[in-house]
Amino acid sequence: MRRFPQQARKKSRIEIIPMIDVMMFLLVFFVLISINVIPALGIKMNLPSANSVKEEHPPVRVILGIGSDGTYQLEGQTFASLEGLKASLLAIKNQNEAKSNNITSRPSSARLAVIINGDELSPLQRLVDVMDMLKSNGIDSMTIAAKKKQ
Repeated sequence: MRRFPQQARKKSRIEIIPMIDVMMFLLVFFVLISINVIPALGIKMNLPSANSVKEEHPPVRVILGIGSDGTYQLEGQTFASLEGLKASLLAIKNQNEAKSNNITSRPSSARLAVIINGDELSPLQRLVDVMDMLKSNGIDSMTIAAKKKQ
């Protein structure tokens, strides 16, 4: 009896690359669908109209620092005196008002909000001087920054 040589069988393999492609396709599909579905969840409404609508712009925030060594810092620029600080602050205020007047034809509604960062060793008189200077130049919105006690 004649025997035929047996051919070696190839081992079966699982290809993972096509599975990764399918998973990436599903992920992209899910993200795109989610982006389009989320805005549709809100209530659709038509706002009423009015003749006297006022455009509100958020205040421009400026960070003012009071150092313990007697220096002041406005948006990263250091000043040795209150007069230099005042000139720079008024320039920022005027620039903000000019930009606001270019956007709207109405009088400026731009506001300037000053955040005061003071060193804990800085005398209270310097803070009062800064606050007085801000008030006398028409800047009423100011906040004193502090950190939480631990």
